[in-house]
Amino acid sequence: MIGLAALLLVAIGSWYVARKLGKTEIVDTTGSAISDGYYLRSARILGTGDDGHLLYEIEADYAEQQDGQEIDFQNVQIRYSDGVKVPWVLNADAATISQAPERIILKGHVRAVSTEGFGGKATEIRTQYLEFEPDAYRAETDHRVQIRIGPRSLTATGMLALLEENRLELKSNVSGKFVP
Repeated sequence: MIGLAALLLVAIGSWYVARKLGKTEIVDTTGSAISDGYYLRSARILGTGDDGHLLYEIEADYAEQQDGQEIDFQNVQIRYSDGVKVPWVLNADAATISQAPERIILKGHVRAVSTEGFGGKATEIRTQYLEFEPDAYRAETDHRVQIRIGPRSLTATGMLALLEENRLELKSNVSGKFVP
């Protein structure tokens, strides 16, 4: 009788444990980033011109494909290739590339630097937002910009920079400091 009682207790115990452990949770993974796109750490992406030769290089700490064809970057640096002879390097906290049109949106502590720059002098452009078209060698913003050309300093609201031509157009509210 004691053996039967022990056997009954073991059966009830195993039934109870199986019931507690047997509950499964169904997780929907249809919207996960793994199935919808890709991400890269220490990303390096090369952009080519119409002739197929290297035009520019994008380096970022992190890149992730979003819905559609957009790619978001964090801590990004963009530079033209040595063969292009456009001595500009652009840095930003974040950037987004969409397929059409070929435009890179730079955001957060955007900084464009050239050792040759405008007027042949070291040039630095700072803003919080910049639309960059690498194929057209063009950078534009409607936001506030701060520009240093050698010892000269300018601020403005809005700017168009034609990087290949080393030409800069300021849109409005221009003020500056010129040291002889």
